[in-house]
Amino acid sequence: MKKGAVYALCLAALFQLALPCAAVSADSAASAILIHADSGTVLYEKNADERSLIASTTKITTALVVLENCDTDETVLIKPEYTGIEGSSMYLEAGQERTVKELLLGLMLASGNDAAVALACYTAGSVEAFAELMNEKAAELGLQNSSFKNPHGLDAEGHYSSARDLALITAAALQNDEFAEIFATRSATIDGLTFVNHNKLLWNYSGCIGGKTGYTMAAGRTLVSVAERGGLRLICVTLSDPDDWNTHSRLFFWFFENYSVQKVGLPTRELALPLISGRTATVKVGCTDSGELLMKKGGSIEYDIELPQFLYAPVERGEDVGSLNLFVDGELCLELPITALETAERDEHIKLSAWERFKLSWYRTNRLGLYYPGF
Repeated sequence: MKKGAVYALCLAALFQLALPCAAVSADSAASAILIHADSGTVLYEKNADERSLIASTTKITTALVVLENCDTDETVLIKPEYTGIEGSSMYLEAGQERTVKELLLGLMLASGNDAAVALACYTAGSVEAFAELMNEKAAELGLQNSSFKNPHGLDAEGHYSSARDLALITAAALQNDEFAEIFATRSATIDGLTFVNHNKLLWNYSGCIGGKTGYTMAAGRTLVSVAERGGLRLICVTLSDPDDWNTHSRLFFWFFENYSVQKVGLPTRELALPLISGRTATVKVGCTDSGELLMKKGGSIEYDIELPQFLYAPVERGEDVGSLNLFVDGELCLELPITALETAERDEHIKLSAWERFKLSWYRTNRLGLYYPGF
């Protein structure tokens, strides 16, 4: 589409996207990242692509892969090889039967390494085969710095991820309602044993809706947490951070205080475009979709509405005819389609001149004409 007049509506009372400079930091973490869960926008990062041991934050990927391959009400027979795994445990015993959901609760709340092995072997037949599924999921998500060798996160050669990859895995997992429910569970009682979520932020930080802790001597303290306020959902990851609780609380606090989510759409409900060779003189068009922009408080946003000067009949209801582009700081942040709001049929009695037929052919080839000057 050729560039024509730009229709900019400055809404000064809205918000402006901008990364803070030194307003907040994660000094104690070897690597860290904070992202907007819904859009993936990075709000803060420090060595976010550095490959690191990740300890039990591995289990976020484990849970996601299990949920994509199993129903939570399936029953798992606990075999001897699933028990007595090094590290944290949900105290499984051979011969017991546990549902997939119970094992997932033991995995995420108690960080049970025995639950991880049981789920892996039940899902894929072996720990090694399950690790292949984990790596396939990482590849599907486009992760560049992740490699999984086991489902529990105990140190192993070739087992690593990064702060950015963990944030992206968590964002994907949150799209699964069953994962989100388990992720947010504070405690659960299974066969007389009560398991309490290791993530203290669920109690100590208002708005925290989930998280996963991890620790080995080599990895140090690892933590993934999610918090939500006012429709703004943030994911924070820190690796090798001895002060992780405070780091997450500080990052969350600063961004909730300074950012918000703004719903955006076409400033007017509908427009009318001239219609060539139609049974009506015009056809109504509009933007039925709305979007959300993560914005810094106190800024502005610009709308750039692109429409043709006219349309040729026939036009189908829902057909794309233009776009609503939203710019923050001169950069395109969101594009929403403008579509026909009604069907406009062609009037077969209207004969087009040779010039009009040429223009029609050009229009169909280029799809859209000039910007609509009547807005």
